[in-house]
Order: sequence, then structure tokens, then C-alpha cells
Amino acid sequence: LELRGPLGGYFTWTVDRGGPLALVAGGSGIVPLMALVRHRAARGSHVPTHVLCSWRTADDVIYRDELARLAARADGLEVTHTLTRGAPADWRGPTRRIDREMLLERLPGPDARPLSYICGPTPMVESVGTLLVSLGHAPDRIRTERFGPTGGAQ
Repeated sequence: LELRGPLGGYFTWTVDRGGPLALVAGGSGIVPLMALVRHRAARGSHVPTHVLCSWRTADDVIYRDELARLAARADGLEVTHTLTRGAPADWRGPTRRIDREMLLERLPGPDARPLSYICGPTPMVESVGTLLVSLGHAPDRIRTERFGPTGGAQ
């Protein structure tokens, strides 16, 4: 039996660090990012914050109501959900995996020098991190936390 903890680096943020923030989650990877979103709300911060979440289906969305309620405050929080395995007829968001174009459309660009936090399955985290760097984001402003297999058959 082999056990491993989450893989990544120092994964915290406080409002005094500023922003903007680019938060990218795959599935349950939203959980640690919600701590950042809730801290921002509790402190009354208006740091521009962009949350991009990838889900298999609309039924899989975690914190849907809370994120919608916080975004409705119009204090600089934007939330995008994308579905990768089918969408209901009334779905208005993207319906694909997070890709280069989605990052360009939904997150602040490298000139804004966002603090980026990515959490989710290892392949998604590595893909998004690599894409952000290829778009010109500073690697030292990207934090990752990942889970699941790191290679081989999945």
C-alpha cells in the first residue's frame, strides 16, 4: 500500500498579497480554491478574481449556489463553469476542456501579472500550467496542487 499527499507547493493567499487572481479548478480541485474565495469575501476585498472550473456534467458542479451568490455581489469576482461531458439544453457556458482560447477569454493576461492557482487532476493541472507559461505568465506567480495518478494508465 502506497499513500501520497497532495502534490504541489505553498497554496495559500491573503488579501494583502493583492491580485488579480486567476483560480482554475478541475472537479473537486475547487475545494482549496473556495478557501481563497471565501477569505476574499470575508475581508470585503475587491481584488479582481476569475474562477474557471471544469466539470464533467452540470450535476457535478460543487459550490454552484455559493459561487453564484458571491459573483452576484459585483465586487470583482467572475465565475465560469465549463462542462466536458454533455450539457443540459439551457446551458450557457463553455462545453469543452480548458484550453488556450478559454484561458485567453476568461483569465487576466500576463500583463496584469495575476497570481494563478490551479488545482485538480494531475493532467489538467500540468496542461493549464504549461499553457499559462506559454502565454507569457510568470512561472513564479503560478501555484499548483494536484491529485490522482501522475503517469501511466489512468
